[in-house]
Amino acid sequence: MTDVVVAGAGLIGLSVAWRAAQRGLSVTVVDDAPGGGASRAAAGMLAPVSEAGYGEEALLRLCQASLERYPAFLGELAAATGRDVVLRPAGTLVVGFDDDDARALADLHGFHVELGLEVHRLTGREARRREPSLTPRVRTAVHVAGDLSVDPRELHPVLLAAAEAAGVRLVRARAAGLLTGDGRACGLALEGGGEVRAGAVVLALGAHSGALPGAPTVPVRPVKGQILRLRGAAGLLDGTVRALVRGRSVYLVPQGDDGLVVGATVEERGFDATVTAGGVHDLLHDAIEVVPGVTELELVETLARWRPGTPDNAPVLGSTDVPGLVLASGHHRNGVLLTPLTGELVADLLVSGETPALAAPFDVSRFG
Repeated sequence: MTDVVVAGAGLIGLSVAWRAAQRGLSVTVVDDAPGGGASRAAAGMLAPVSEAGYGEEALLRLCQASLERYPAFLGELAAATGRDVVLRPAGTLVVGFDDDDARALADLHGFHVELGLEVHRLTGREARRREPSLTPRVRTAVHVAGDLSVDPRELHPVLLAAAEAAGVRLVRARAAGLLTGDGRACGLALEGGGEVRAGAVVLALGAHSGALPGAPTVPVRPVKGQILRLRGAAGLLDGTVRALVRGRSVYLVPQGDDGLVVGATVEERGFDATVTAGGVHDLLHDAIEVVPGVTELELVETLARWRPGTPDNAPVLGSTDVPGLVLASGHHRNGVLLTPLTGELVADLLVSGETPALAAPFDVSRFG
């Protein structure tokens, strides 16, 4: 018997487990492939401002609060494990090519200014001065200096090590169903037999959170994304570059000494893990349109995974109608960004039984 069992050992599940263990709870995490889900493919943009959309002000505040925690979060991980995770501080440059792009970026800039966010309009020449590898066709840009990035593949094993050092037990098995008794959640059944009994269950299965047998319906669906990793990009870009190319969004994120991540498609195709010729073509074509030097890089990996999407693109956090069952899912594009704060909020809920104020707007009851 454990105080808490967490279904899912991605970044979100591990963050919840680590923080809960720090608060004195005994914690078990169940996952047959830790780190093999969305965090395996994520580019690691920590970009609440450049991701901010109309009508998503509550989500923006949540994301900003999590971004503020990132330096201290990584500092704690380093202290717990002796392993540093690099936080890249160069910001995001959102670029445009034509009059339509200029109008869209002007609207975006106005929206950001209205919200009191720190953003700066740049001419094409100013943008190229900041990132010389950009195509001369760039006519306008918005620079978000406060955006950061991190490599999720570097972060995940360090977070796992910190959780285990805090006493978290990892069970390498697939969660096959929710166990209930006396009207409340009381553990997880494991594929192939066996179970983990617990006082509370946290559902952090990413895109699979809506399909755990025995659990209530959770409005989380898979949103497929294909992503590319390239090598040989040392000195090509300083920070993240985002663009709209013929109506398709593309981003380029430097990682490590010479890596570059290019992503990502957005496809409503269920749990289809196929990497398609069309998806790879579109991403490479659009990346080269923005940064011609991408042509010379080595393509080292193609991958498809699923973002956990919700009807309003915001996470589902907190208690459910089933006593003892807590949700930490539906983070869509912001799973890496929201890792520090989600762990804190859900751990606080597990200890106190009360929903923290920052989590309240993201209760699953908002969907009716």
